[in-house]
Amino acid sequence: MNTLPNPQTPLYNHALPQIEAWLQQQGCVRDETDIHCWELEHPQWSARICLDIEELQVTYRDRRAGTVVQRSFKYSCPRAAVEEAIFAGP
Repeated sequence: MNTLPNPQTPLYNHALPQIEAWLQQQGCVRDETDIHCWELEHPQWSARICLDIEELQVTYRDRRAGTVVQRSFKYSCPRAAVEEAIFAGP
């Protein structure tokens, strides 16, 4: 079940194990106390990605600027577009 659909497939057409595998492939680590959230560390920023009911929520912390930015992505967005947006950073 870890095989991912075509990158243009909306996230709502991915099974939860596929989304979790995708996040792991991107270097995300599951939060052990809040299992619907994932952490991602980069040298200049970090992100907390939470799988909410209606959308994927991302909170970035920019280490250089000291700012926090929040973004959300509907599950109707294609995985490729979400991937490009999230993993490019804040």
